[in-house]
Amino acid sequence: MQFQISTQPGGQHFEADATQTVLEAALAAGLLFPYGCRDGACGACKAQVLSGSVEPGKISDGALSEDERAQGYALLCQAHPRSDLVLNVRTLGRIGDIAARKMPSRLISLEKVASDVMVLRLKLPASEQFRFRAGQYIDFLLADGKRRSFSIANAPHQEGELELHVRRVGGGLFTDHVFESMKPRDILRIEGPLGTFFLREDSGRPIVLVAGGTGFAPMKGIIEHAIATGLSRPMTLYWGARNREGLYMDALAQSWTEKLAGFKYVPVLSEPTEDDAWTGRCGLVHHAVMQDLPDLSGHEVYACGAPAMIDAARSDFVTQCGLSDDAFFADVFTYST
Repeated sequence: MQFQISTQPGGQHFEADATQTVLEAALAAGLLFPYGCRDGACGACKAQVLSGSVEPGKISDGALSEDERAQGYALLCQAHPRSDLVLNVRTLGRIGDIAARKMPSRLISLEKVASDVMVLRLKLPASEQFRFRAGQYIDFLLADGKRRSFSIANAPHQEGELELHVRRVGGGLFTDHVFESMKPRDILRIEGPLGTFFLREDSGRPIVLVAGGTGFAPMKGIIEHAIATGLSRPMTLYWGARNREGLYMDALAQSWTEKLAGFKYVPVLSEPTEDDAWTGRCGLVHHAVMQDLPDLSGHEVYACGAPAMIDAARSDFVTQCGLSDDAFFADVFTYST
């Protein structure tokens, strides 16, 4: 059964059936709604259902509060329509010439940069131009029909290649394959670009980037894009890890302070070891942001990492630091075993 869905503001109209999520139907219709993890964890696709009903699906408590649910909010990546709908949702425009595509890629190299982090570099077909925005991600399409998502760690101007940072996950069949048996020249099918976690270049607000672990990957792409385009907005990267090894590209991050005017880098360790001989900042990475910037009302925050980090950062920045909810952009890492 087909349902009619319309949006306010904007007045877009599209159709969806009961087997589709609202987000899937919108993307199929060429509308670019905000979205990230597509797993009900990041809250990027949150929208208010003004009329009609949906099956809400699987939702993380941090992505949608009980109060928001009572006000009719839903996560469009999980919500299935059960009637015609009117939604209050921000539309980022139409997908246009940066639509997601499926294509083969060839593995150029693997570099183990930490005991649990591998950097993959992929070569894309010369016959197909792959366009993306700094910060987006791709999916690996596996033989069993499953997918694994990884952020693009290079900037769009580096054409023809993709860089990905893969953290080994206990019991993760795909990441075990990456670390144990994947080899250069392997052919890997991908789909992308995906997600709406990318730098909003039409804003003049100072930028705060908050990365946990390999959440550094999309930040690297955003910063390298800022360097390439001569972005003049103030930008600060807070990179959190358990120990010094987790800051696996620390020297590169330090070098950006000399390449990008107004850029600052603040590394933060939550559990430094004695061998680390760490004299820098300690604790939770988002607490370091709050200590340095107790008033975030005039900023934009881009955060990438584990769900717990994103949930805590969103809540604390909005409720304690005055950050506007629509100025918090998140990419949540969810792991499959």
